[in-house]
Amino acid sequence: MNLAGRSVARQRGRELLLDHGAAILLSCAEGDFTLVRPTPVRFVGLRVPRNAVAALARGLDDAGMRSIPRDTEALRILSRYLDAILHDEALASPELSSSVASHLHDLIALSVGASRDGAAVAQARGVVAARLQAIKSDIVANLGDCSLTLAAVAARHAVTPRYVHKLFDSEDTTFTQFVLHQRLGRAYRMLRNPRFAARSISAIAFDVGFGDISYFNRAFRRRYAATPSDVRAGGRS
Repeated sequence: MNLAGRSVARQRGRELLLDHGAAILLSCAEGDFTLVRPTPVRFVGLRVPRNAVAALARGLDDAGMRSIPRDTEALRILSRYLDAILHDEALASPELSSSVASHLHDLIALSVGASRDGAAVAQARGVVAARLQAIKSDIVANLGDCSLTLAAVAARHAVTPRYVHKLFDSEDTTFTQFVLHQRLGRAYRMLRNPRFAARSISAIAFDVGFGDISYFNRAFRRRYAATPSDVRAGGRS
């Protein structure tokens, strides 16, 4: 998948152009292939078992390379999911890594053309997980924005606010609870970190997205059974 730039894929005498955002499916069973990059390119490559995708997709027995246009919805979801998980420490867990692998198989199958039954499975499993992970990453990246709203996040991911609610419902939480949890967690880590010792507690609260200091203090104490001052003092001891 080309994240930026342009490539040319060649296999068995065929040649396909990959523009920015496009992808290509190749089978190692068809022999060696080359990717020519005349200019600097950012790309990601995934190598997956054929059987894992064939169980969900249709027409994988067709020989040769298959191009996937950049406006393919499942491909865009796959790209966002990869961006969200590639540096996630949770991937060190064998259980979570197995789930992520299944989600990737789902999204690849949808990108190349899933069967009717395969699409149903992939939509319920891989697409839901990928969209939720991408939305969570979006929230974490924008915690400092005091005006962060459900509507704004939903719009960035081309889904409805109701759909975002349903995604968080699947984990028995809400958008608001997740945002609050992340903001409090970041504030807690900053208060314990000597690098931020010169930063006032109110400044840290604003840094993580709280616009009301009184609310921040109440929420922080409910979560940690301690005041921000107590946590800062404990970090220095």
